[in-house]
Amino acid sequence: MIGILGGMGTQAGLDFCNKISMLNRGKTDQQYPLFILYNKSNIPKRPENIKKYFNVLKSLLQGCRLLQKNKCKFIVMPCNTAHYWHDDLQKKIKIPLLSIPKEVYLHTKKSCKKNSKIGILCTEATLKTGIYSKYFDKNYKLVSPRKSLQKLSVNKAIKFVKMGKIKLAEKAIKPAVNNLIKMKCKKIILGCTELPIAIFAYKSFKKIKKSKVFIDPNLLLANVSMKKYRKK
Repeated sequence: MIGILGGMGTQAGLDFCNKISMLNRGKTDQQYPLFILYNKSNIPKRPENIKKYFNVLKSLLQGCRLLQKNKCKFIVMPCNTAHYWHDDLQKKIKIPLLSIPKEVYLHTKKSCKKNSKIGILCTEATLKTGIYSKYFDKNYKLVSPRKSLQKLSVNKAIKFVKMGKIKLAEKAIKPAVNNLIKMKCKKIILGCTELPIAIFAYKSFKKIKKSKVFIDPNLLLANVSMKKYRKK
C-alpha cells in the first residue's frame, strides 16, 4: 500500500494519484495499485511557516502516523516545500518517506552532464530552504528566475492552480519558463507540484512523459513509487 500525504495543495495530490493510475493502467479494478490519499488540507501553509518549524512538523507527523497506522509500506508527499521537514519526519516514523529532491537529483544525474545549468521553478520557500541546492550544488549550477519574475510569474501561477484557474496559471508561468530557456538551462525542474498542472494541463499524458525540457517531480515520484510498490 502506498501512503500519500496530500492537501499541499489538493490539486497536486490529485495530480499525483492520477499519474500513479496512468502509469499503471489496469484492465480491471484489481490490477491498479493500492494507495491511501490523506488529503490533509489543514496543514499550516509551508512558505509562511518556515520559521514556525514545529507547527508544520507536528501536523505533517500526524498525517504520516495515520498512514503508517493504516499499514502503508512507504509514504510520499506531493509537495516540494514540505521536504524541508523530511529528515525530522523520517526520524519519527518507522516506514520510508521518499524524498522528491533526492529522486529528482538521481534522475538528473542520468540525463545531464556535470556542471550543466539546471533551471528550477518553485516557491520562494523552496529556494530559501535549499532543499534542492543541497543535492545539486556540488555537480550542477541551479538557476532560478530573477526576483521580479518569481513574484509576477511563478508565485502567480502557483496561486492560480490552487484556485483552480488553470488557464491563467498556464499564461502566468510562460515568462519564467522563457527566461530559463534564454539562460540556456539544460533542464527545468518544476519544483512546485502545482506547476506541472499549469504547464501540462492541456497536453496529453504521452507528451508529458516525453518532455525533453521539463522534469515533473510528481511524475518522477509516481514512477519511483510504482517501482517500490511492485517490489513489495
